[in-house]
Parts: sequence; C-alpha cells; structure tokens
Amino acid sequence: MRTLKFLKRDRQIANARETAELYAPLANRLGIYSLKWELEDLSFKYLYPDEYHEIVVGLDRKRDERLEFINQIKDNIEEKIKEEGIEAEVTGRAKHLYSIYRKMERDHKNLDQIYDLFALRILVHSVKDCYAVLGVVHENYTPMPGRFKDYIAVPKKNMYQSIHTTLLGTKGTPFEVQIRTWDMHRTAEFGIAAHWAYKEASNSGKKSSIVVTDDKLSWLRETLEWQKNADTPDEFLNILKTELFEDEVYVFTPKGGIKVLPAGATPIDFAYSIHEQVGHKMVGCKINNKMMPIITPLESGDIVDIITSDQSKGPSRDWLKFVKSSTAKSRINQWYKKAERAQNIEKGKDVIEKEIKKLGMKYSELMRDEWLEAVQERYKYNTLDDMYASVGFGALSVNKVIAKLLDEYRKEHEEEDIEKKIEELANTKPVRVKPSRTGVVVKGIDNCLVKLSKCCNPLPGDEIVGYITKGRGVSVHRTDCANINDLFAEENRMIDVYWYDDIKGTYSVEIEVLANDRAGLLRDIIKQLDNSKARLMGVNTRTTKTDIAIINVMVELENIDELNKLVNQLRNVESVYEVNRKRG
Repeated sequence: MRTLKFLKRDRQIANARETAELYAPLANRLGIYSLKWELEDLSFKYLYPDEYHEIVVGLDRKRDERLEFINQIKDNIEEKIKEEGIEAEVTGRAKHLYSIYRKMERDHKNLDQIYDLFALRILVHSVKDCYAVLGVVHENYTPMPGRFKDYIAVPKKNMYQSIHTTLLGTKGTPFEVQIRTWDMHRTAEFGIAAHWAYKEASNSGKKSSIVVTDDKLSWLRETLEWQKNADTPDEFLNILKTELFEDEVYVFTPKGGIKVLPAGATPIDFAYSIHEQVGHKMVGCKINNKMMPIITPLESGDIVDIITSDQSKGPSRDWLKFVKSSTAKSRINQWYKKAERAQNIEKGKDVIEKEIKKLGMKYSELMRDEWLEAVQERYKYNTLDDMYASVGFGALSVNKVIAKLLDEYRKEHEEEDIEKKIEELANTKPVRVKPSRTGVVVKGIDNCLVKLSKCCNPLPGDEIVGYITKGRGVSVHRTDCANINDLFAEENRMIDVYWYDDIKGTYSVEIEVLANDRAGLLRDIIKQLDNSKARLMGVNTRTTKTDIAIINVMVELENIDELNKLVNQLRNVESVYEVNRKRG
C-alpha cells in the first residue's frame, strides 16, 4: 500500500478499494487488529484524501488538549487500581483514523462533536482482575447506558476478548476503556497466529502440533468448505467478501451455548450452525420459548430451540432466499446435489449418448468398460456413477469425456486417411510449401486443411502449435492457450506449424479492459478503436458491485504488432487501469 503514491490515481483507487473490501476485513476476521487498522487507514488515505487530511489536521490542532484530558484520567485510574492491590498496565491511545471517519458518517457529526477520540487500555493478569478493574472504573466514572460490551463472556468469532465500556469524564466528556488480560491482548494484536504461537511456546518446549478442540477456529474450517463447494474462484471470492462484511448477532441454544451468526440470520442458519443433519431434518422452531416461523430474523440474546423430525423430506429450495450464512447455503445446495444424483446420472448418460451420435458413431463402439475406466481414472472419479452424475450436473464437460473415449478408441483402430496423410507427410522433408488460407504453414504438408482455434484466436506473430484432429485437419493454438496442457497429453498428435512470411488477411482477437466505471467510458474506448486499424466486431460490458467496469471487445487485426499498439492506446484511456488479451 505504501507504493500507491507512485501509481496513477485510477490504479490507486482500485488497489485501495480492494484492500478495504477484502484484505482489511480478512485481517479483522483473523483477529489481527494491528494489521486491520493499518490497512484501513492506508485505504482511507487514498479513497477519501480530503476527509483524511481534514481528520489529521483536526486531531493535530487539539492534540495537546485531548492528551492532557486522557492523561489525567489515566493517572487517576492507575491510582485507584493500585489501591485495590491489582497489578495492571494502563495506556492511552488515539483511535485510528478510519474508525473516527466512520463514526462521523454514522452519527452525522463533525470532528469537533466527536469526543471519545482517545481510549484507555488496561491490561491485567487474569479474568478475575478484568472484572475487578471494571468495578473500579464504574465506581469512579459514570458509565454511558448502552455502551458496554463484554467480549470476554461472549468472544467474537476471531477469538477477540475484551471488555469495552464508555464513561463520562469531567465536564461530561466521554472516553472509552478497554480491559483485557495480557493473553487476550496478544491475540487481539496478532490474531490466530498468536494463539498458536503462544500455545506452542508454553508447551514445555515441545514442538508438537496444537489440537484446538473448541469452535474458536470454526470460521477457518467453514472457509475451506466454501472453497471446496464453490464452482468457480469468482464465486468463492464473492462468498468470502459477503461473509467478511457481515455484522453479527449472538444467539443461544436452550442449554446456554452461544452461536455467532450473520446479522439477519434465521433459525435455519442456526440449525445448520449446529449440524447439517439438524438443518436437513428441521420442521419448526421456538424463539424465546415461543413457536415462530423458521424464517424469522434473529436478534442478539434470542434463545433458539430447533424442532426436528425423522419424517422430514429435507430442506426446501425456498430456504435459500432467507438464509444469510454461507454455511447454510452451501449445505442446502449440497443436499440437493446428492438428492438429484440419480437424475443427474441418467442425464449424464443421455448427454454422452447424444454426443456420440453427433459423431456418426454407435454407442457400443465407444462405451467399452475398459475405456470408461480410463476416463474415470483420468478425471479422478471413484465410480462411473460419480462421473455420469458430474456430467449431468455440468461439473464435467461431455467433450472431455468424448475426447478421452476417442483417444482410447484410436489406440485400437486405424486412423482415418486424412490423419494418416498428415502424419506421413509430417515426417518427410518438404521441397516447397504453401500456406493454408489461414496463413499458417504445417511442417512438411503443402496447403493442408488448417483451422485457427476459437479458444485462443492466434494472430500472426504469436507463438503457435498444431494439433492433429480427427477428420478436421490441423487446429492451431497459441502456446499459452488455456487448453494446451490437455493437448500436450497426446504428444503423438502435436505437429510443428509456423506463420507464412507474407500474410495478408485479418484475424479475430478478444481484448478485456478493466476500468473504474464512469460516464462516457465506453464511448472513449470505442473512439480509440475507431482511431486504430482494428475492425470492431462486438462489445460486451458489465459492472461489478464495486463499480469496476469489465469490457470485452472482439476485433479483427492483421498481426500481433497491431494488437500491441491497440492495447497501449486503450491503456491511455482515462479510468482504464488494465488491458489484457484473453488467453482462451
């Protein structure tokens, strides 16, 4: 973040927003508050420079006055605690800038109307001393109603523990006091890593791994589950962002256990937080000993009792409209995947059979047991039904299955004439070659049937490789194509290709533009395209929740040099911070 000052303003904003929306909340969830505060203040500086400067100047103007105020209270509290015979360390600190800004925005106040800009932190040796010190400060200063939080009795998900109370000082000026033990302070500053490190160090010098038997690290385990069940990396990232930003409610089981759930969570979320089978068998609930609808939003302090039945038919898809926790959504979706397994297996078989018919082959020609086992082994499925279900659900492409079956088929059957001809000619020394209509020369083959692959759209000047297809000549891919690894698995089908020196023609290529959204952005991008030699074939745009515009343009160009020139032109458009050619 400190290097942002060397970047363009648009790039500064993009990096700062990403930090504020992902990395700072992630540090908070991991309990690393020292890192969280630094990331928030640095992001604040670049996202809202005027407001940042206003707070810095305002704090500096009355700094001495506020320090004198907090030091007087600090000295008084130290004296009172000492009189009680409690060993403690009392320190004063200024609140970090972003928290002050959020309070100003939330309460609609200016800086002069915010009084609790400084806080006292009191560190003691035991939980008993925490509550004893709380009694001392409440005895000497008037607590503000509704401004007391006991995170020792009810810790946060990130293992944070402390007592927070806001008090009235002289002339009615409020100030905050945080009370915690040294162990709690270590975890608050360095998060879960400190929890592990401290346990490791205190384990009599042993280096054995630590087994956490409570639910303190449940959020990390849930995160791994979301990642496993998410279909794409983008889906996982969206789940993570949503979960990081959620406010929380604290609700209780009938036996007094505490569950921390996202704000707005329902008894359905509560049931799945206990166990997935409790959620699946849920038929009703009681909130504070009263029967209530299972979609009722929960509030902190509610006591929730889940009613289950073995005759339950499982969760309803409508529950997905009301649940707030990613854990509940994930487990409901998983239930439906399993419940529809038989249907997906039949669908998978049907899709494969239809694809085989499109090739003009018989089902029995390809669907031999040993070849199906090869497909199963290639894509790491325990059973054939798992593979069929995956095809039916859409998790495994039918084209990948067919490609592997054809590969096994060719091992036992002669290749078609065109493939034989290509392979034979490829091994002979050419006397003179002519390019194909695409401008690509296949090594050793004169005027061969060649197709440029649509998945990566190679341009003259790109490094390319050829792949011998079944009955369709040679397909040409860029060497950085996303599909190239699968092709290289069949080395006997690869062939050398190169661009003809004197090529005349145009080629399709897709470019992705990332920019901070603004009025007139698309107009300016199209204007640059008009000024170039590129022929615009299509445009697709979308805008994310964070106001990032993603613009995909399909153009026709003559070669890689024209592409590079166009990319540089687009990078100079205002608000654009990244331009890339699609890999395929």
